Amino acid sequence: MSTVDFNLKSLVGALSTIEASTETVSFAGQSLKLNSEDDAKPVIEEIDKCTSLKCLNLEGNTLGVDAAKGIAKSLEKHPEFKRALWKDMFTGRMKDEIPKALEFLGAGLVEAGARLTELDLSDNAFGPIGVQGLAFLLRSPSCYALETLRLNNNGLGITGGKLLAAALTDCYNSSKAQGKPLALKVFIAGRNRLENDGAKALAAVFQMLTTLEEVAMPQNGIYHAGITALSQAFSHNKNLKILNLNDNTITVKGAQAIASILPSLQNLKSINFGDCLLKTEGALSIAKGLKEGHQNLEELILDCNEIKAAGGMALVDAMADKAHLKQLYLNGNQFGFEGSEYIKERLEDFGQLAALGSLEDNESEDESDEDEQCSQSESEDSDGGKSLDSKEIEEVEVPSSSISVKEFLEAPNANNFLALGSNKEQLLLEAAQQAGQADLDDFVTIIMKVTALSDNNKPPVGEQAAKVGEKLYKALFAWAEQHKSLSLVNNSLLVNLGLIKGEDRKTKPTWNLAGCLASLKTLSTQSFLPETTRNTLKVFMQREMDRNSDHIQLKGEILGLLK
Repeated sequence: MSTVDFNLKSLVGALSTIEASTETVSFAGQSLKLNSEDDAKPVIEEIDKCTSLKCLNLEGNTLGVDAAKGIAKSLEKHPEFKRALWKDMFTGRMKDEIPKALEFLGAGLVEAGARLTELDLSDNAFGPIGVQGLAFLLRSPSCYALETLRLNNNGLGITGGKLLAAALTDCYNSSKAQGKPLALKVFIAGRNRLENDGAKALAAVFQMLTTLEEVAMPQNGIYHAGITALSQAFSHNKNLKILNLNDNTITVKGAQAIASILPSLQNLKSINFGDCLLKTEGALSIAKGLKEGHQNLEELILDCNEIKAAGGMALVDAMADKAHLKQLYLNGNQFGFEGSEYIKERLEDFGQLAALGSLEDNESEDESDEDEQCSQSESEDSDGGKSLDSKEIEEVEVPSSSISVKEFLEAPNANNFLALGSNKEQLLLEAAQQAGQADLDDFVTIIMKVTALSDNNKPPVGEQAAKVGEKLYKALFAWAEQHKSLSLVNNSLLVNLGLIKGEDRKTKPTWNLAGCLASLKTLSTQSFLPETTRNTLKVFMQREMDRNSDHIQLKGEILGLLK
């Protein structure tokens, strides 16, 4: 037996967690780096041994072009194939490798005459060029029977969204010409920066399909124009059950568009419009749209939308006859004490109080009014100057035009922070997430530049910077969990907080570390702070205490909270 044969057999034997059945081959989570066709032999052999291959799960491995070519040849022998679970499959690959690998895999399925029902390519950051590699498969008869398409977190952008829409349109038209049009049921495409134009292109596809049951497009930078186009398309999909547009900027106009078509979507079970800047007027529109019918509704998520008591009351009243309601998320709004009590009492009257999530993070209406008024006014930056009292704040001239996030990051002072406007949280979160796709340190740098203003004594700069900073940190740790990169995040935080030196030992943080540490002090009390991060910070904060370094009091307070 040759050394190569021995190694291959040893590898196959070592993969004890491989799922193999008469219909499924799974190497999920094996972290295999398959560069060549020889590297892929364990996968190929399992495919060849499977007499009726319906599903191939390669999630969490990484395929090169030659490995994909070898697997594709093996797939050519399986016309019965239906489910391609190829999530997180190209980590560390060059951009030009991915479309070629996808072309080979797609060609293998087409050659086999397979008829896919599910295709999952989520968490592969292949961007528009990846869609080009995928387009051949999507346009082919192998996708005429596709029911579930998952393209979450692929970095599609507007161009990728349009390319995807064009391929699905061709698939629909070709399959329709053969007498059985594409009947897609599940479409998942969150975190793709589709924006309005990408959303509009896909809306045209959804309107043709009329068969959708689940649509999830969170965190795509879609504003009311794109939301309006999607709403019109959803009205043609009467069997829609799950609708997730979380963390887009729906606003009042978008909410009105959605509300107008809600009466036609009586099969909805789950609605997620959390963190969409609905505000009170938008909430009133949604409440009106849900008032009649919707007896199947089980979950309504509208947290963090700047909704005041009137909107919260209307939403709860609309739930009066929803007997199947299991989850109602309204936290992070502005109901105040009386509004919150009303919501609880009404739900108790309906026998639905158990469905209500926490309301701990609600602001009072008075506080939110003050924040909204102050967020539109200019203030002096964090470098000095006297504080402004409430009368002086009212007299500050409102900027005639807002600035971009790029301009703020170039000059991250209090004036520019306020000039980002009332939607600054959403704008900064989107910018940080987009930056993180290219460079983790850019994500962390944005957090530092925002939280550096946390100790600013001009209302409402400090308070708002701390609030936005908390949201940015939460998104950072979610990113770390998804990409299994918490150690890299921890290291970047230590460097940017001035607790260790970076690779470039001459470079030091240029932002106000006192503000960053003040924000970190608040973060130390949050449940979403990972235990590994907490323990890492403990070690380095203790070292700072032993060294009697700068900002020693703040660091001591943080250390006390971490313990």
